[in-house]
Amino acid sequence: MPDEKPIGSQFERWVSVGGSIIAPATLLSALLFYFGYVSSRAQYDYFGIDVDTVSLSTQDYIMRSPQPLLVPLLILTLSGAALLALHTHIRRHSLHPQFRGRVRRAIVLGLVVLGTGLLLLFAYPLLSGWVYYPLVTPLVLALGGAVTGYGLSTLRFLDGRADSSAKTVGSAHLGVIVLMWAAVASCLFWATATIAEWSGLGLAQEQARNLEELPSVIVDTKERLFLPSEMRVSEMPLPSAEGQEYRYRYWGLRLLIFGDDLMFLVPNTWDSRDNTLVLPFDSSTRVQFQFRNLSPWD
Repeated sequence: MPDEKPIGSQFERWVSVGGSIIAPATLLSALLFYFGYVSSRAQYDYFGIDVDTVSLSTQDYIMRSPQPLLVPLLILTLSGAALLALHTHIRRHSLHPQFRGRVRRAIVLGLVVLGTGLLLLFAYPLLSGWVYYPLVTPLVLALGGAVTGYGLSTLRFLDGRADSSAKTVGSAHLGVIVLMWAAVASCLFWATATIAEWSGLGLAQEQARNLEELPSVIVDTKERLFLPSEMRVSEMPLPSAEGQEYRYRYWGLRLLIFGDDLMFLVPNTWDSRDNTLVLPFDSSTRVQFQFRNLSPWD
């Protein structure tokens, strides 16, 4: 009987630790999935494909997320280290007689920047054509909100240090500070999603410039595909023979992606008039993958 309480306490402690790990891990997986999806959607939209038709799995999207997140994570990590150093420096000078006045001026500056971001936000009908709008607007809002929120929290810290009873009075401002930082997090999320979208578009353009790096395929079909001449795909009727089901052969194609028993094929070279060919990967087609034109002894 004496050992039951420690065991129960230990079990509750492990449950608490597990919950503190699982919840952030679930949130992280959701964020990785979202940014991977945004990047992939922009990538395949360049080739005229709705990414949902590819039927990528959750794991596929998560595996695709590091590329669009690499730059934002590096910036946030380095910025976080710099801000922590700045925070330490600021708190060391908090006893200076003019410190409170400087904090108030910083809050005013933050509100001005925040107001500029709000003007950009409401000016969307006029500025929607500006290519950098979806990145500049959230960054301006995040900067203004961060300066304002940090300034308000610093004033609350000064009031609490001067008079412990002021903490109770200043608690009314805590909700404003929390909401301000929540707005900053939302704006950073917006900016990161924009970077992920641009990353997917850049990856698609890189693929289009180097289509020869994609797998080269030869496709035999039972029915003629009637491909437009602009695609520059070669077609050859196959000779009739007993047991021969396939009647046409096509080459000059590259496999862009494979998903959900569908092949998404593009021509050897990019052209604005090209189409993405979608063929089922079943008995109606016969596919051959060609060796790369590179000798293993070169």
